[in-house]
Order: sequence, then C-alpha cells, then structure tokens
Amino acid sequence: MQMRRILLASAAIAAFAGTAQAETVLKWGANRDIGSLDPYSYGDSFTINVLNHVYEGLVRYNRDLKIEPALATSWEILEDQITWRFTLREDVTFHNGNPFTAEDVVASLERVSHETSPLKGNLPAYVSAAVVDTHTVDVTLNGTYPLLLNDLTNIHIFDKEWMTEHDALLPTDIGAGTEGYATYNANGTGPFVVESRQPDAKTVFVVNPDWWDEAQHNLDRIELTPVTSAATRVAALLSGEINFTNDAPVQDLPRLAAAPDVQVLEGVDLRTVMIGFPFRETLSTGAPNPFSKREVREALYRAIDLDLIHQRVMRGKSRIAGATVAPEIPGYVEALDTVPGFDPDAARTALAEAGVPEGLEFEFNCLSDGLVNEEQVCQAIASMWSRIGLAPKLDVAPRAVQTPKRTGGTTDVYTLGWATLPMLDAYSPLLQIFHTKEGNSGVFNWGGWSFPELDALVQAAGSELDVEKRLSLETEALQIVKDQHIMIPLHQQPMAWAVTGEVAEMPLFPDNKPRLWFARVTPDA
Repeated sequence: MQMRRILLASAAIAAFAGTAQAETVLKWGANRDIGSLDPYSYGDSFTINVLNHVYEGLVRYNRDLKIEPALATSWEILEDQITWRFTLREDVTFHNGNPFTAEDVVASLERVSHETSPLKGNLPAYVSAAVVDTHTVDVTLNGTYPLLLNDLTNIHIFDKEWMTEHDALLPTDIGAGTEGYATYNANGTGPFVVESRQPDAKTVFVVNPDWWDEAQHNLDRIELTPVTSAATRVAALLSGEINFTNDAPVQDLPRLAAAPDVQVLEGVDLRTVMIGFPFRETLSTGAPNPFSKREVREALYRAIDLDLIHQRVMRGKSRIAGATVAPEIPGYVEALDTVPGFDPDAARTALAEAGVPEGLEFEFNCLSDGLVNEEQVCQAIASMWSRIGLAPKLDVAPRAVQTPKRTGGTTDVYTLGWATLPMLDAYSPLLQIFHTKEGNSGVFNWGGWSFPELDALVQAAGSELDVEKRLSLETEALQIVKDQHIMIPLHQQPMAWAVTGEVAEMPLFPDNKPRLWFARVTPDA
C-alpha cells in the first residue's frame, strides 16, 4: 500500500508538472512485452534490460561497455583470493524511500542464487554474502574467479525490507508458472520508477527525481508498448504513435530510411543465433533419436544454405557465423569461424550412412516473438531439411508457450540466441549452454549433452585469473563445441533501431541494449 501511495503521488506530481511545462516522453514500441516486473523471474535478456531502468547492480557498463561503479563505489579481493569486499554507495534510497544498505545486497544475492531461481546460473561462482557493516559487504566465491564484476552488472538489487513485507524473499519463475508480489510490483534504486503496468498493453515509467546519479537524459516518462506485428510497428513509427523502436524490421529498413522524419540506427548484434538438438534416447514422437550422433548433426548443418538465409531472410544485414560467439567477444578466434559449406547431397548421403530413416519426423520449436525474423528463418531451414528426406514439424508459438517445452525436454530441435550477456565473455555460453547440466552450470543446456573434457576446460577457465591463459582455455573449449557440432551457429543477427525526429539522442550499443538514461527527447509542444 505504501508503494502504491508513492506511485500515485509520483503520477500526480508528473501531471501537475505537465501543466507547467512540456513533458519529454519516449514512446517505445517493442516487438514484445517484458515477462514480469521481477528481473530474476526468467532468463530473458529483454526483460532484464528493460528492468535495468528500475533496478541497478553493484556495477554497470558505461557508454563504452566498460565496467564502472554503480551501487558499489569500490571493491577489493581479500587475502584468501575467494572473498570480494564491496564498499557500497551511501545516501541511496529505493523508490519507496527505504535506505540502501548491505542487508539489501545480501538478500538480493541469496534470492538470485537460490536453487529455485531461473537465473542462478548468472552467478556461477557465488557461495555466500555477509554484512560487514551498513555499507560494506563480503561476497565469498567457490574459488578464484575472474568474472564476478561482469556477472554483477545484471544482478539487480532489491530492498530487503520491501521483500520481507510482501513475502518476496524467494525467487519467482514465470517459465514454471510461479508468480509473486514482485511479478507485478517493483521497487528499485534506478533512474525510473514504475508508474503503471498493464501486461501485454503498456508499462509506464516516470523519472526518479531522487536518483543518486547525475542524469544525462532529459526524459520525464517512458511508455513501453508491445507491438508484436512488424507492419503495425512501422506504421506506428511513421505516424508518430511511437517515437522509438529497438526492433525495426529488416525488410522495412529502406522504407524507414527514406521517411523524412525517421532515423535508422543499424549494426550487427553480438547475439549468435544457433540451432540446438536433443541428446536423449528418443524424440518427442517416441522414435529413436539420431541427433545425438555427431555425423547427423553435421549433415543437418550441411543442409542449411546460410548464404540464402543471409540474403533473402535477413536482407543481407546479418553476419554469417561459423563460431558460437561473435568476433567482439573475448575467447573468439578467427580459425573457429568457418562453416562446412552447403552440400545437400552430401548431407543426404551422411544421413543414410548413419541409419536415419527417410521421412523422419521431429518437432522444430521456434518462437513467434523471439529472434529477428525467427519464424521465416525456421521456415527456410525446415524446407531445406525436408529436401534431404527429413520431415520436420514446425512448431511456432510465443515464448511463454515454447519455453516450458524447451526447459522440460519435451521438444526436439530448437532455436537459441545468445549474446553472452551480461558477461560479454565466451565463458558465458560455455558455462550456461555447453557445460553439463549440474548445479549452476548448464542452465540452458536443454539438449542434455555432456562432454567431460569440455567441462574440465570450462571449469579451469572459470578459476584462471591470468587473462591470456583463461582465453586460451575458452578457445580450446569452443573448439570442442565446433568439432562436435553441439549446436549449429547460423549468424549474428542484424540490429536495427529507429527513432523519429523528436528523439535528439539515442546511443546504439553493440549489445543491443537500450540504456535510456542516455536518451534525450525534444519536449512536446
């Protein structure tokens, strides 16, 4: 109730201010809605990114994607080499007025690392946290670990008192259908406050006048509206109904670029789009599963015309990938960035030699609200596989429908996009996708594979403080990923944002993450 009074008061103040001076409103049309107001509730980068405007971490990435202090002002590794001491920023308050203290950090770390948390893999080395004093906290790890700060950039800090009051100390998991107070309510320290939320309709954020940092934006409000139809999103931008989208359809970029009041911002995302396979004994049909064989996975790889997808589906805007991480990601080496070549005849022969029956049926799980042009990509690949004698059953549905099938192992072949966020290091996919599923490792290992040699390399990289040695270990692990074709890399997807003329500043970041505390909009007349 206290939070509701504060939000109503904020709305009243904003309304009164609007009568005195023009508001600056960023009208954000996204291709989908956030899944929850709880950033720990699902491993979805879009939801986490949006909620970064409300919640903050101990550290953050700056404009150059370099780590800088946020809720922590400094840190040091103690003599035991496994304990990190963080000095916290003083005079910071949550949106409900509660002071930020070390108790909040401990409670938040315990919540996100809890065994039922879908994001526990984002803190792979975490063991425990302890209050030293009001503004000092110690974080203990399971060994030497070089990437803790990278991990902490997206570990949002909650108010312990608020969580206790609303029985929200334990995490929710929207993928498993678990909700709670934090699913529909928010209370962070960030630059914006949630004013209202209508799921699948609109979420409104208003500026936090008590933010501890010096604002570089000039926004009064952010209105996030999911516009799932690409055509509708373009029309809304051209009509001024929205003035920003972080998902401008690649097929409409020429039209948008030619519009007099629209600016298109383009790049290539760090996200690598991949195809994953089940390694269990049987397929969803009950038939024996051939995809656990390396030669079968390679045959499906050779049957995909990557150039055709690049030109026709992605309009030449993507980057064909032979490696599972982008060139900008530490751990990448050019020698791994090669593709076997499109050869459907060789693919058909390899399937026959592996004993794969003609007309093998399997489910191909894709998202209707996921990656760039994902449905068209999946349709193209399904057609290519059909030409080599397979019978993929294309299953396209929204994320909320498809995720339980993927995490529950009830589907077969599936798509996955991974941008190494928030870590920005090859260790991220190596640990969370390619490592055996155990504890905090392999959280996104939906196929159920296990390669002990790969696991050993990943574990060694996770405790190696020497940067060059760590990257060398990661490259060795990525070599195994490539040699085994554990997943098929397709491309780094195009990144296209668009703004109308009233948006004066909108920095485009290579991690495809809007940071609207840097945005500036011309006030309404």
